[in-house]
Amino acid sequence: MPEGNAAPQVARILRHGGYETRAMLRNGEQLVLAVVLPVMALFGLAFTGLLDGVADRRIDAAVPGVLALCVMSTAFTGQGIATGFDRRYGVLRFLSTTPLGRAGLVFGKAIAVVAVLAVQLVVVGGTALALGWQPQPSGILLGLFLLLLGAAAFTALGLWVAGTVRPEATLAITNLVWVLLAAVGGILIPGTRLPAPMQPAVELLPSGALGDGLRAALIEGRLDGAALAILLVWSLLAGFAATRWFKWN
Repeated sequence: MPEGNAAPQVARILRHGGYETRAMLRNGEQLVLAVVLPVMALFGLAFTGLLDGVADRRIDAAVPGVLALCVMSTAFTGQGIATGFDRRYGVLRFLSTTPLGRAGLVFGKAIAVVAVLAVQLVVVGGTALALGWQPQPSGILLGLFLLLLGAAAFTALGLWVAGTVRPEATLAITNLVWVLLAAVGGILIPGTRLPAPMQPAVELLPSGALGDGLRAALIEGRLDGAALAILLVWSLLAGFAATRWFKWN
């Protein structure tokens, strides 16, 4: 439709966000990535000694990292793969003919990520509470803010990858990065538990910053200023890259 007859930009973004949310919740593969794998990781960490010493109880040490994993699963891997194949099948080329624009596409997808993240919080958080999780009350709001900031950073990174390389490459890159960051990216296992040569680099990754920030908030009830600053920088840089170099086809 002509730009003059288009709905306001906010309405376009909200409608696209609703469409993206429904598409994600109907996708069985994405639900496995978003919910089943994090719950499996929660049980694995809660009943093994991998995180002994991080907190007084294993479940308290496990939950922040699993919540960070939820963000990466949905915002980076899930959105990256979905967007990459939307490009391949011409969905994004069709959207490019509408007034939505690159910024509208990015913000609409960010809304979908937040909506799915809310579902993840209910499932993972409810499971963790049933296992005896006791987060620091003073850090809950801070933790929610960090989750949203992490979602912004990882969504932008996923869209940047999906909008600049072929769909097959997007599939390979996002899955490989998910495995590497989950294992040695500071998400599930704190960077201080990794080999010393790796620690400085891991601390600068969005995964390490999100994991450390959530552990500080939910275990100790404090703000990790360095983690917050790193996440802000990644959000700004990745957001610029996604909106500047994203290709519709």
